[in-house]
Amino acid sequence: MFDPTSAYSGFSVDDIDAARAFYRDTLGLEVVDDEMGFLELLLESGGHVLVYAKPNHEPASFTILNFPVADIESAVDDLNARGVVTKIYDDAEFPTDSRGIMREGGPLIAWFRDPAGNVLSVLQAEEQ
Repeated sequence: MFDPTSAYSGFSVDDIDAARAFYRDTLGLEVVDDEMGFLELLLESGGHVLVYAKPNHEPASFTILNFPVADIESAVDDLNARGVVTKIYDDAEFPTDSRGIMREGGPLIAWFRDPAGNVLSVLQAEEQ
């Protein structure tokens, strides 16, 4: 029987060791190695994301993982202090400021890449 209640997402990387170090050590996520050589990113929301090595990996050209934050400025400062580059777009489609924050057309958002080139973001959550 199809049961959508335990669905999860996944994406590929070209170097599982680099991914482990980035997601665990740089971003501070809980990362679990499974018996098949995959990684599981455990999220505080209770969900998880599967990360797997793929020899012919091509980086996702779209955002694969979003991290809602209360303060985009502080989040960008923190990421930059950890060595993460948040200024990855210089085009009219995604007009960002010098720190990589897009301030028009939606929530405040800044994109960055993992070591495999996949696109991630921090976005300011709306105040409740």
